[in-house]
Amino acid sequence: MSKISKNIRHLRQLKKWSQEQLAEELDISRARIGSYEEERCDPPIEILVRLSNLFHIAVDALVKCDLRKFDSNTFMEVAENRILFPVVVDRQNNDQVEVVTVKASAGYLNGYADPEYIEMLPLMNLPFRIVGKHRAFPIKGDSMPPLREGSYVIGKFLESVSEVRNGSTYILITRNEGIVYKRVYLNKGNLELHSDNKVYHPYTIHPSEVIELWEFVCNLNMSDKKTEELNLDSIMDMLLSMRVELERIKVA
Repeated sequence: MSKISKNIRHLRQLKKWSQEQLAEELDISRARIGSYEEERCDPPIEILVRLSNLFHIAVDALVKCDLRKFDSNTFMEVAENRILFPVVVDRQNNDQVEVVTVKASAGYLNGYADPEYIEMLPLMNLPFRIVGKHRAFPIKGDSMPPLREGSYVIGKFLESVSEVRNGSTYILITRNEGIVYKRVYLNKGNLELHSDNKVYHPYTIHPSEVIELWEFVCNLNMSDKKTEELNLDSIMDMLLSMRVELERIKVA
């Protein structure tokens, strides 16, 4: 059975709907629902969009991700995009942090909504309690001292630009620049991005350019490491020395 057929049946059963009830919600026949669930045919894009709107699950997730693996209560909506993040937890029900490695960051703009891409990211637990969706991103360049290239910033996902607090720092995933870490100010409906390194001038972007917004929680600073020492092994050694529990290490 394909993932989409499993997902249609799974989502219907979560709602405790019959095939007839789901068919009514989608304005199609019960026979078509049966054909999708029994994998006799695949739903066209029009039906996938209706399913996405009905269950608030991204089309990518409907097609690529086995939703039965995730607790239905661990998904959160991302603004108007209807893209949902699974909040990953360990066996003790502690929230975990996905690590976007330097190599993986190059494909983040294409992969951020792809469940298969996200599932390949390494996971870690922090030595303090966190609640909600968190992710670790690599720092590039020298615009935000004392952090240097090779360090990581851990952020908590925000659903809206309206949650920005003037002067605080955020990881922004932008359409034109990819992953950036800046101090942010709201200015006449736009976002003013400032670097702590004054060599770099502030610049302004419109909120529509922001794909994801993550509020700074903590950083893993590699400022005491030489350039040649900034590799995955040294970062993982540092995490272990901080008693950060690593569930799995996989270079993306």
